[in-house]
Amino acid sequence: MTRIDRRQLIAYGAAGAALVALPGPANAGIGSIPATTPIAAAAPITAAERVARMAKVQSLMQQAGIGALLVEAGSTLRYFTGINWWRSERLTAALIPAEGPLCVVTPFFEEPSIREMLAVPGDVRVWQEDENPHALVAGWLQDRKLAARPVAIEETVRHFAIDGLQRALPGVAIRSGAALVNACRMVKSPAEIALMQRASDITIAAYRATASRIETGMSGPDIFVIMATEIARFGGQTPSGGIQLNEGSALPHGSKERQLVREGSVILMDCGCTVDGYHADISRTLVHGSADASQRRLFDHVRRGQDAAMAAARVGTPAGRVDDAVRAVYEPLGYGPGYKLPGLSHRTGHGIGMDVHEPVNLVHGEATLLAPGMCFSNEPGLYVPGSYGVRIEDCFFMTETGPRWFSTPPKSLDEPFS
Repeated sequence: MTRIDRRQLIAYGAAGAALVALPGPANAGIGSIPATTPIAAAAPITAAERVARMAKVQSLMQQAGIGALLVEAGSTLRYFTGINWWRSERLTAALIPAEGPLCVVTPFFEEPSIREMLAVPGDVRVWQEDENPHALVAGWLQDRKLAARPVAIEETVRHFAIDGLQRALPGVAIRSGAALVNACRMVKSPAEIALMQRASDITIAAYRATASRIETGMSGPDIFVIMATEIARFGGQTPSGGIQLNEGSALPHGSKERQLVREGSVILMDCGCTVDGYHADISRTLVHGSADASQRRLFDHVRRGQDAAMAAARVGTPAGRVDDAVRAVYEPLGYGPGYKLPGLSHRTGHGIGMDVHEPVNLVHGEATLLAPGMCFSNEPGLYVPGSYGVRIEDCFFMTETGPRWFSTPPKSLDEPFS
């Protein structure tokens, strides 16, 4: 799924205002659309929950013999500290020690903003434009008597931050911090689940408001203008995704070839948004006008794939078996084998949370056991090169008794928003 930045959203909003104002046809030839969509309430993550997250990762660090965890600006920094910051050439990062309060290193002129957002106990150390931020990181480790212990690195930290630390603190032992972070982030709390439910509800509401406005002659970007504006209207943040039409729908992430809606067009919409940093990721496939028998058959096969994935998703089951279960349904129908086309050329699903793609994946060979609180997409699309593709994507979360949908899959092409 493609993220849309702030400048693009402003442009979409301006360009789409006239389109959204149009009443549009009642159904636009894509089936029955419910008139109302309930949207769940959700509260932001509390400071107390972030403190609990810190305590958990520090306990894991102690067990692993790690002295500190280095986390750059991004979703993991926000997860632990509440600081929602962007990455640039200037280092803003947190050092989480195995014991005690953390430290945030940031440019001097950013300090007031960082302190405003910091939601857990910690120090803020600043560097001036003519100073070396990596020396500041090394100095804090030395001050805390952590320089002789391994430093774990969150897996998305950029090379310049690691290289800078190694130059400033020769001999420092570097370890991967992926397992530490994943052990915290992979299992969502009830508060996180609630935020993801709200993001999902908003996305479905925006789909319903958008679908009835699709008209002959529109392009994928034309449709996304409306979708992004509707997401914002319902309270969603950072609209993301894209629309593939006709032959482009056979390519999971689209084509550069410009396609227009026509009678019988397959319209593959893959869209989402965030609420307080938590993602929804939902795909719907529509047909403009009357669907033919082959389109209906492919749609029904994808729905069978979704159901097979849900039946296989049980607590204690290796995540890869969910993907295997889908292919066991598809291959007797003539798809594949494996990831070959026509068929399902990508994994059945991915983890989701503060990033739209998170560990672990529902992919063949993945041995991680499913556990309550894990969240995934379920998107076993089928693609016929040169013709069209169908993808239906709904996310779910694991409970003690099995998986539970965030959004309800469609019943049929005639009821695409059940």
